[in-house]
Amino acid sequence: MNHFLINTSKGLLLCLFFSLIAHTVAQAQSYKLYTKTATMVPMRDGIKLYTTIYTPIGAKEKLPILIKRTPYGAKERDTVDMTAIPYESALAKDGYIFVYQDIRGKFKSEGKMEMNKPLYHLTNPNATDESTDCHDTVDWLVKNVENNNGKAGIRGISYPGWTALVAVVDPHPALKASSEQASPADMYLGDDFHHNGAFRLSYGLEYAYLFENDPTKNSSFPFPQFDLYDWYLNLGPLKNVNEKYLHGRLPTWERFVNHPDYDALWKEQSAFTYMSEPEIPILHVGGYYDQEDLNGPQALYLHMEKKDKSNRNYLLMGPWNHGGWGRMDGDSLGRINFGSKTAVHFREKEKQWFDFWLKDEGDGNFEEAHFFQTGSNQWKSYDSWPPKDIEIKKLYIGPNNTNSFLKPKVAEGFTSYTSDPARPVPYRTLPIEATYGKGSRWRSWQVEDQRFVYTRPDVVSFTGEVLTEDVTVTGNIITRLFASTSGTDSDWVVKLIDVYPNFDEENILMSNYQFPVAMEVFRGRYRESFEKPKALTPNKPEEYVIDLHNIDHTFKKGHRIMIQVQSSWFPVIDRNPQKFVPSIFEATEEDFIKAEQRIYFSAKYPTHIELPVKK
Repeated sequence: MNHFLINTSKGLLLCLFFSLIAHTVAQAQSYKLYTKTATMVPMRDGIKLYTTIYTPIGAKEKLPILIKRTPYGAKERDTVDMTAIPYESALAKDGYIFVYQDIRGKFKSEGKMEMNKPLYHLTNPNATDESTDCHDTVDWLVKNVENNNGKAGIRGISYPGWTALVAVVDPHPALKASSEQASPADMYLGDDFHHNGAFRLSYGLEYAYLFENDPTKNSSFPFPQFDLYDWYLNLGPLKNVNEKYLHGRLPTWERFVNHPDYDALWKEQSAFTYMSEPEIPILHVGGYYDQEDLNGPQALYLHMEKKDKSNRNYLLMGPWNHGGWGRMDGDSLGRINFGSKTAVHFREKEKQWFDFWLKDEGDGNFEEAHFFQTGSNQWKSYDSWPPKDIEIKKLYIGPNNTNSFLKPKVAEGFTSYTSDPARPVPYRTLPIEATYGKGSRWRSWQVEDQRFVYTRPDVVSFTGEVLTEDVTVTGNIITRLFASTSGTDSDWVVKLIDVYPNFDEENILMSNYQFPVAMEVFRGRYRESFEKPKALTPNKPEEYVIDLHNIDHTFKKGHRIMIQVQSSWFPVIDRNPQKFVPSIFEATEEDFIKAEQRIYFSAKYPTHIELPVKK
């Protein structure tokens, strides 16, 4: 009898134990497979947008909605393992309703597409744009999608990042958080199509064709060869693009041709014009080696931070190329190793972000700025960006191709080289494959070893002594270049380079590697104004202030710091004729001339880079 009671008690305890386990499992339900529903969502003007909705199979609780609005085609598979997709994996396993939508005029959506459409509704209440389309989409989704919890978020990379950005303007009440990732900020000053007025030829041509040749699909420009360096060189002046190939039929290329300077069209499109304080929480995400929109997330964070009174503005930067955090592990890029899976780290951070705003999970104590510090290969968090505990140190170029932190005292000093538009410096090693073509190395060129141009006579390098201790640079890097040209226009490309040791003990194959930590171009005609270009005075030294953007990098003991300068970066940047013409798109073959370039390092003209060094 007593034995029976004892066994019964054990049975009851075991039943209670397994019941608790089952309850715990139910509370922490994990999802894998999602199934698709497709629909046409109506906008306020009657246009309908093609939308696919993915709901986890077996979901019983109410879940938040996470939206991606894209010009590249909504996700189409009927049933999909979301946990196998890197960008969705962390979020998917705990349950979200994923929504993908073709923006108007693309793929299966109705209406007419306009690239980077301005926010027309801000000046015309009856107009539609990507902000109003997002508002109407959220309104339809929360009213019509089963088992949603009434909260929505939006995110995306590149163009979908931009649609996530503009969704923050006049958002729907149910839209609780946004993460713009690699969104452009200003297409003339520092993103896809121009950098400081310099036109991005290969990317501009190929992307415009990809986007606008056929609205129902993406199109590759029909190049007749694999290596495009000679093709772009033989193309000649930019006016030949229309005369030989496009014939005025691509709206974006016509925009380039008809608006060569920073005029009202570019300003209307600029996010700086319509973005102000964040109306909902926003997480800006970008990569140091983003070959398309490096400037956007950094600039947008700084712009919106000025009016962020409610602590809704956050920044996360890592060692990635364009969207690399969404498709890779992020442990390396090219030959640069980062020592950990940085992209996986980001995806867990992103999950915490959306879980808090859309599921009320977590404490919401997010870092103001979260950066991966290259060189030391560590994640760092900051209470403000740029950090306050920095000291600006000026790294000066000097004679004999040197640099140091000592200001030059000589009355005169310069080095010179000849820039020839007929022999432009390539921006990466040949072959130059089509941007999105088979075998393209477009995604990793910004970490490429710069020794491939180091010995060219039209590239000058200034190298410092071997570092005896680590130097950590955290914040915005500014170049103050004093230079002259014998022409009347000129491009200036400046690079800040981490030179590895003569014998790298960690990896012998990285010995003397010239790792470009930061690079940027500036078109000389815009020295005084991007709105009103002005011819340069031949052989007159001028100061060019060039923003190399934000980094967090440790130049390690045993390495050296190099500053490199050149006057062409082809064909990612079109060839500057080096003779001033009213419009670069109207230049003729005869306008392209050789020019003598001088880079100065004297007391009066002290070329240097301002480095924000951690104290």
